[in-house]
Amino acid sequence: MLKVTNSLTRRKEEFVPLAPGHVGMYVCGPTVYDYPHLGHGVSYIAFDVIVRYLRFLGYTVRYVQNITDVGHLLGDADDGEDKILQRAAQRQVEPMELVETFTYEYFWAMDQLNVIRPDISPRASGHIPEQILLVQALIERGFAYESDGSVYFDVTKDAEYGKLSNRRVEDQNAGARLEVAEGKRNPADFALWKKATGGHILRWPSPWGWGYPGWHIECSAMSMRYLGETFDIHGAGVDNLFPHNEDEVAQSECATGKPFARYWLHNGSLTIDGVKMSKSLGNFITIRDALKETSAPLLRYFFVMSHYRSKIDYSEALLEDARRGWERLRTALENAENALALEGAEDSALSAELAAAAKSGDEAFREAMDDDFNTPAALGALFQMAAEMNRITNAGTRPGGGTGLTAIVKTFRHITEDALGLMWPAREASGDRLTPQLVELLVEIRQTARDNRDWQTSDAIRDRLSELGVLLEDKIGGGTRWRLKS
Repeated sequence: MLKVTNSLTRRKEEFVPLAPGHVGMYVCGPTVYDYPHLGHGVSYIAFDVIVRYLRFLGYTVRYVQNITDVGHLLGDADDGEDKILQRAAQRQVEPMELVETFTYEYFWAMDQLNVIRPDISPRASGHIPEQILLVQALIERGFAYESDGSVYFDVTKDAEYGKLSNRRVEDQNAGARLEVAEGKRNPADFALWKKATGGHILRWPSPWGWGYPGWHIECSAMSMRYLGETFDIHGAGVDNLFPHNEDEVAQSECATGKPFARYWLHNGSLTIDGVKMSKSLGNFITIRDALKETSAPLLRYFFVMSHYRSKIDYSEALLEDARRGWERLRTALENAENALALEGAEDSALSAELAAAAKSGDEAFREAMDDDFNTPAALGALFQMAAEMNRITNAGTRPGGGTGLTAIVKTFRHITEDALGLMWPAREASGDRLTPQLVELLVEIRQTARDNRDWQTSDAIRDRLSELGVLLEDKIGGGTRWRLKS
C-alpha cells in the first residue's frame, strides 16, 4: 500500500487515485531563460522516480509539466525583474528566440540524466486564452478585481487562503517575495493579469487591455486543461510552496468551487558544500558543466541516494562516496551477467537461494518505495541483492544460465532501470566489441602466461583489455576478476 506525505494535510496518507488504475500528475516546470542547473536536476529526477514507480506499480500515469516561456515580473511590483525579457535584452535576441534555446537546453539536460519526458509539456504562451478565461471566472465569482488594466486576486475573499503553506493572511509580510503594488486593495493580493507598460514585448489582448499573465495563473490553467479541475498529484520544489503553490490552490478552487490537487508533494532544496547555490556566491553549477566532471549515471545515482523531501548537499567528497556505492551495484550486476553467459548447469540448491533472494529483494524494494518513495531504503534492498550476487560470483563457481541467477539479475535490472532510472552505460558501450566468453578466454590465456612467468604477455593482455574498457583484478590466493570501467 503506497503512502505519500501530503503537504496539504501535513501528514502521511494512503495514496488512492481518483480513477482506479490511473494517475493525473502535474509538476511545475522550468522558466527557460538560462541553462538548467543542479537544482533542476534534484527536482526533476525526484519526480521522475515518482512517475516511474507509479508505472512500476501498474498505474497509467498522465504526467504534465509546463514550460514557462512567458516573462513574469518577480513578484507583483511594477518595477520587478522580468527574467526572460532581461536576459533577451542582454543577448540582443527576441524573447521567444531565447526561450527556444533554453527549452532545448532543458530537455537536453534531462535526457542526459535519463529523466523521462512528460506526456504533455504545455507552454504558457500557448495557453493564454485558458488563462484569460480563468481570470474572468474569478472576477465573476467575486474573488478578483480589475485595477487600471491589471487584475488581482483578493486574498481576503478566500477563507481558506494559506491552508497549503499554513500561513495566515494577517501574518504575511508584504515585503516577503511580493511587494505592495499600486492598485492593490490588500498588500497580500497577487496579480492574475498585468497591464503591459513601456517596452514589455510579450503582451496579449484581453478584456482589460494589452497585458500578460501573472506569475501563478499558468499552472492552474494548464493543469486543469489536461488533468481536469480536480486531479491526483501536484509536485514542486519546496521553494515554490509559498507563494506560487499557495496561490495556485486559491485561484483554482475559488474559480471552480472544487478541490484542486488532492496530494501535494514537495522535493527538498539543494546546497553546494553546505551553502545555498547562487550566482553571486560563485557556486552556481549548471547541469552541462557538472557533466563535464561527472558522468550522468553517477550524478543521477547521487540524487536518488537522498529522499526526495530531504535537503541535498552537493560536494566532491559526497560525490566520491556515492561513486563507491554506485560501482558496487554496477560491478555486482556485471559479474552476475558475465556468469550467466558462461556454460554450465546451476546447482538446484543454489538456484533456489538466488530465486529467494530475488523475491525478498523485490519485496524489500517495494516496501521501501511504498513508504513515501523512500529511495535510501530502496537502495539498501538493492545492496542486499548485490551482496547475494557477489557471494556466488566471488566464490569462483560457474552457475551458468540457471533460473535462480536469471531471476535475480532480471529483478535487479527491472528495479534499477525501470523504477529508479539508473543507467549502466559502460556495459552497453562495450557490448559490441567484447563478449563475456571472449574476455574469459583472454583471462585464461593471461593466467597461463602468468603461470609460465611470461610477464610481458600477461601485462600486454591486461593493458590492451584496459584500453578496451575492461579492468582486471588479480585476487589474493589466485584467480582474476574482471569488470568494465565506469
